[in-house]
Formats: sequence, C-alpha cells, structure tokens
Amino acid sequence: MSDSADAPPYEDVNDAVVEDWIDETTPYERVRQVIAHIYAPVTADRVADQAHTATKTARKHLDALADEGFVTTAPGDHGATTYRRSPESLVVEQAADILEHVSTDELVSRITDMREQLEAYRTEHGVDSPEELTVEQTNQTLTGTDGEGPEIDPAVLQEWQTTRRNLAFANAALSIANAERFVDGDRQSTDGSLTA
Repeated sequence: MSDSADAPPYEDVNDAVVEDWIDETTPYERVRQVIAHIYAPVTADRVADQAHTATKTARKHLDALADEGFVTTAPGDHGATTYRRSPESLVVEQAADILEHVSTDELVSRITDMREQLEAYRTEHGVDSPEELTVEQTNQTLTGTDGEGPEIDPAVLQEWQTTRRNLAFANAALSIANAERFVDGDRQSTDGSLTA
C-alpha cells in the first residue's frame, strides 16, 4: 500500500504530461492538434497558449494549415485574423474514418437504412426537416393551436438531426471510395493494362 503523501499533486501530473507533449512533438504538430478541435474562430494567441508555443510560431503554422485547407481564416476584432477547423477537413477526416471501419457494401446498406429512416420521419411529421418541425411546433404554441398535435419528443428531433448528419458523412465516404476506385483505374490504364 502506497502512502498518499508520497504521491505528486494532481497539478504536477498535468505539468508532467504537458512537458512530455512538448518534448515529443514539434510546434507544428501541437498547433495542428489544438486547431483540430476548434470549430469556433480563435486568434493565433489562443492557439499559441494552448499549443505552448510563441504567437508568431503559431501564426506561421496556422497560415500553413490554411494553405493546406485544414483551417479557414476570417477577419476578427481589431483586424486580427481568426482561425478555425475547416468543415471540409472535418468531412474528409470523418469519411476516412468510416472507410477504415466499414466496407463499401456495408456502407451502401447503411445509407439505404438512413434514407429510409429520414423518409419515415418526414412522413410521420409532415415536414422535411427537424428544424421545420420545431418551427411548426413553435408557431402552433404561439397561435394557441398547440393542442392539435402530439408534443414532439426532443429525443426524436436529436435522432433525426443525427441521422441526417450521419447520412451526409456516409455519402461523403462513399463518394471518396468511388473517386478512389476511378483514380486507381486511371493509374492502371497509364501502365498499359486494361481497366474494367
């Protein structure tokens, strides 16, 4: 049994983890790891603070990541540039993750199931999206006619939104898989072999 007095304070453990992270990564890698999880615009100062590097260094790497399409930039307060993870890089990352874990045949089956589920939501509720359903319900409440239909379960709205988002990622993954198949086919045809 160890003596709790010998254990380092919790903050020391965190400091040790941060020091290891700094020792084992380059400033570029730390900036990329930090911005990979930021979806709202932030300044280079904030990224630098979290990545434990200088603001000038963070800005240089953020600009390089913007050139690569990994982040987007926008003008911020007082003329400062802000940075955030680009939606395109997130879609590509999610699609690649799907393709790593799901076969193309299984992906096609899941896409079919999700499309059927979305159609069931539309048929059941008489609107095309969960946002329209929320607006319709709000309008009924405001006009005093909210007794005409059943109360919408927030879990149903969440499931509808999640299914729609998952379908978008699955479609992106399938598109990438198809594009890769054509690229591989084009590569084979330049070698003089026949493509199917």
